[in-house]
Order: sequence, then C-alpha cells, then structure tokens
Amino acid sequence: MDALVADLVLPGNASMYVMSAMETSRELIRHSYYRYEFATVAVTHSLFALEHVLTERLAVNEPVKDLIERATDAGLLPVELAAELDHCRLLRDKLAQGTVTSAALGPARAVAMVRAVFDAVSLLLRPPRAAEVAAVDMNGMQLKDQLARLWKDHRRAPYPDSFRGIAVEGVELILLDADVAGLVQRELNGGLDDSGVAILWACIADLDKVVNLINSEYCASYFARLRTMAKLTATRHVPTAT
Repeated sequence: MDALVADLVLPGNASMYVMSAMETSRELIRHSYYRYEFATVAVTHSLFALEHVLTERLAVNEPVKDLIERATDAGLLPVELAAELDHCRLLRDKLAQGTVTSAALGPARAVAMVRAVFDAVSLLLRPPRAAEVAAVDMNGMQLKDQLARLWKDHRRAPYPDSFRGIAVEGVELILLDADVAGLVQRELNGGLDDSGVAILWACIADLDKVVNLINSEYCASYFARLRTMAKLTATRHVPTAT
C-alpha cells in the first residue's frame, strides 16, 4: 500500500488545516489494506482540503460544486481535472444521501480520485498571476466592483477573537488587519498615494508570510480574504507596460 500512495505528496505551502486533511486522506488509503471502507472515506475527507483552498483562492463561500465551476471558468483548473473533482463531490453526496456505502470504492480508484484533489490543491496554491488578478473576474465585474464586494463581505465578518493580541512570525495580526482595511477603504474612497501604495506592498509581504501559518480555519480564511483585497488594490497601482 505504501507504493500506491507514494506519489501523493503534500504541498509544502499549504495551511496546517489543509495539510492535516490531505495527510489524513493519504493515510486512510494506506490503511484500507486493513479496512476496505477507508478508501472511500479518504476521498470524502480530501474534499475538506479542496473546499478550504477553493474558498480561500476565490474569496467566496459557496457549495463545492459551484466553487469547482468558478475555478474552471477562471482558468485555475483544467476541465478534465474539474470533472474528476466533481466525481469526488458526487460520491460524497451519494454517501450523505445513503445511495452508496463506504464500500463504494477500492483502493486503486480512491487513489486516482484523491490524486485529483492533491493536484487541484497544488494548482490552486500557486501565487495568482498578475493577469488573473487584473482581469475581469468570473462574474464579469470590474476590478473595483470586485474589491468593493470583498470589502463589504469583510466588514460583516467578525475578527477572530482568539487571535487578538497574537503575533505570527513577528506580525501582529490585528494591526495588520487594521492597516490593510484602512488602505482598502482609502482606495475605494478616492485612491492611494505613493506612500499608501508602499505601505500596502509591505502589508502584502506580511500577509504572504502569515496566512499559511495560521492554524485556525476561520482565521486563515479571514486573512486570506484580506490578502486578496490587498493584492487587488495593489494591482490597480501597477504601471501599464508600454
């Protein structure tokens, strides 16, 4: 069974939550030698990691089916890979509905499906290309409209209480939140000056450093959305090539 899962390699830049979910999925397949049903459970468990990464990358909270479609439309996932991910999602739905049991898959098929999740997570964790961020988003909204929508969502989201006064790698999270929020609001209300842009890029560097180190799903998602807003704002101040 070790050989069967040998190429299921965990991405080094994933959050602790995603790493844990993916490693558990891999180990469930490994132990399906002793308990056949573990193979099916491995596929459904891997979807926790996929959903988390999709929500973070797209900065929206929707059902997995819609998230996969959004990522495919945005060119973040190949069509063939998205189809395999949808098979994983359908399996989970059937298990929840009671139309199949945990003995639905053998180890070989489970490995293929979990490998699809591993491949998708690795693709989604790649840094966004400038063209991705600068382009019109999936719903056809212009960049500023997308930023305004994310800002509205962020204002409704409570700051994670357990992370008040917490620093990660020397970065005070609540101060970083306040700095980026102020910069985004200034951008929406008229635009940043050169000093504001410089501060924004420093905040982006801090966000890139801490987001994958946060071991709380909600807090990681909160700061991932903050990072998305910061990068969208920064893209508006990148000089156009001539």
